[in-house]
Amino acid sequence: MAGHNKGAMHQDPALIRYNSMWTNRHKYFRWTPRTAWITFVYMVLVPLPVGIAGYMTEGKYNMRGKRRGDLISEY
Repeated sequence: MAGHNKGAMHQDPALIRYNSMWTNRHKYFRWTPRTAWITFVYMVLVPLPVGIAGYMTEGKYNMRGKRRGDLISEY
């Protein structure tokens, strides 16, 4: 099969450095105000509105047993 020969193609040094950085990212991570803010946004500010919207519309829509023209909202 083609492409399984080690060293058959020249490897780009920039891609090798990028791959090394990607696999060792956890070793060099540092909490800064920017990383703390990004973490807060993706762990609190994004799920919060989704959870509130889900809680407020829980049980309001019923998709089972509906025919064309029937409303999906229960109230």
